[in-house]
Parts: sequence; C-alpha cells; structure tokens
Amino acid sequence: MKYTLLLLFVFTVSFTPPPASVFICGSTGAKKYHLKENCRGLSSCRSEIVKTSLKQAQGLGLTLCGWED
Repeated sequence: MKYTLLLLFVFTVSFTPPPASVFICGSTGAKKYHLKENCRGLSSCRSEIVKTSLKQAQGLGLTLCGWED
C-alpha cells in the first residue's frame, strides 16, 4: 500500500504542467522569475511587478526564484 501511494505521488509531482505565466521584477537587473505574485523574493523589487510567460522569462535568461524552488 505504501509503495502504491509513493508511486502515485511521484507520478503526480513529475507530470504537473509548468505554469503558463510567471512574475518578474520590471527592473533591468532582474535575475529570477516567480510563480506567485506575492513571493518573498519580489519584496525587494523597486520597480513594477510584471506578469509574463514562462518561455519569455526563460528567454531573458531568468531562473526560478530560490524561495519557490
């Protein structure tokens, strides 16, 4: 039973689709993207918070915020 539940959990986690949109700090020095608009990593953003696609954020060279990893 435990093995079945573990297997189900692994499949659920591994097949979760990536988010369609992410949030980034609008400043030119931004290095990370965020899954939630109220992420702790965005608290130091002095510019506007911009909603964008995951592909566009990755295309800018941004990586996932460490608080949401």
